[in-house]
Amino acid sequence: MPQDTTDFGFTPVPREQKARMVRDVFDSVAPKYDVMNDLMSLGLHRVWKRIFINAIGAGPRDTLLDLAAGTGDIGFLARERGAGRVILADINHSMLNVGQGRALDRGLVAGLDFVCCDAERLPFPDRCVDRISMAFGLRNCTDKDAVLREMRRVLRPGGKALVLEFSRLQVAALDPIYDAWSFKALPAIGARVAKDSESYRYLAESIRMMPDQDRLAGMFGDAGLERVSHRNLSGGIVAIHQGWRL
Repeated sequence: MPQDTTDFGFTPVPREQKARMVRDVFDSVAPKYDVMNDLMSLGLHRVWKRIFINAIGAGPRDTLLDLAAGTGDIGFLARERGAGRVILADINHSMLNVGQGRALDRGLVAGLDFVCCDAERLPFPDRCVDRISMAFGLRNCTDKDAVLREMRRVLRPGGKALVLEFSRLQVAALDPIYDAWSFKALPAIGARVAKDSESYRYLAESIRMMPDQDRLAGMFGDAGLERVSHRNLSGGIVAIHQGWRL
């Protein structure tokens, strides 16, 4: 792919246009995002996120920066599990608005901050947070390496960055079923429930364009993170990658 283009699903687009196109997708899906997550993952995303929260391990003295915070699932769970302060950051106003409304509905106000920003250019000083999480957001970023470098920059020494993301299925026999679900079922569900098949077609394509487990681990190392490891969930449908700033 030429250096001045990047992937928008399976379609090459000018690099400077991807962020806007991704924002348009999430503006569209925001009102039905939570119910669609349940339908798309058959409820498994809730299990994956609980495992992810345990891996984050943020305690009462820790500040957690949750990138691509969306409607707040990770940030809310982290606070409920004892994280001291949680900053929910997302580039998309519509998603953050849904998250803020959910926080008010659940009485989760203290200890939460909402920031609209680009994960490739974080508006935070060096070495200011103890944990950084990003769930199902890295694949939508134009410059994934820049995101990982920014994660390391804002981590305090001894801090940990974690990414929960769709990855490469490790059970080859299931590939046809997974493909049929991704490229046929998901757009159809999107059309019926969210009145938007194209956004869900993009989301399915973006999963296939995401670097696999080993490549993403290498990108963590290239960004300066150390003791990098990953854990497959549900046969590699998703994986948790983590690295430390030492």
